[in-house]
Amino acid sequence: MIELILNVSGMMCEGCENRVKNAVGEIAGVKDVLADHNTGKVIIKMEDNTSVDEIKETIEDIGYEVKED
Repeated sequence: MIELILNVSGMMCEGCENRVKNAVGEIAGVKDVLADHNTGKVIIKMEDNTSVDEIKETIEDIGYEVKED
C-alpha cells in the first residue's frame, strides 16, 4: 500500500471534502481518502497498481484543480 498526497485547490468547505472523498473512494484500489479544505491536501492510501492519473482526472471532473508540486 502506498500513500499519495495531492494539493487540490477549490475545496471551500466540508461538503467539498466529502465530494472529493466519495468520488476518489470509488476508484478501484483506493483504500482510504482524507481531504482537508483548510490545507488543500488530499491524502490517498491505495494499492500500488492504482492509477494516479485516474485519481487526478476524477478530482478535476468534479470541479477541483490538482496542483503540481
